Amino acid sequence: MKISARNAIPGKIVEIQKGATTAHVRIEISGAVITAAITNEAVDELGLKVGDTAHAVIKASDVMVAVP
Repeated sequence: MKISARNAIPGKIVEIQKGATTAHVRIEISGAVITAAITNEAVDELGLKVGDTAHAVIKASDVMVAVP
């Protein structure tokens, strides 16, 4: 598969929480965890399971930074 996003970071799925229509997939990357919100249908179609290797693909036009 080819993709235009340049920020594809490999990691391990540590949790999948399905809701009514949307699932939260948590991917651990070098000790940090990124959470993606995708459809339950996408989780099923991709066959995602805890322990699987997956890539967090980040495509954003803006990144905001905040400090306390």
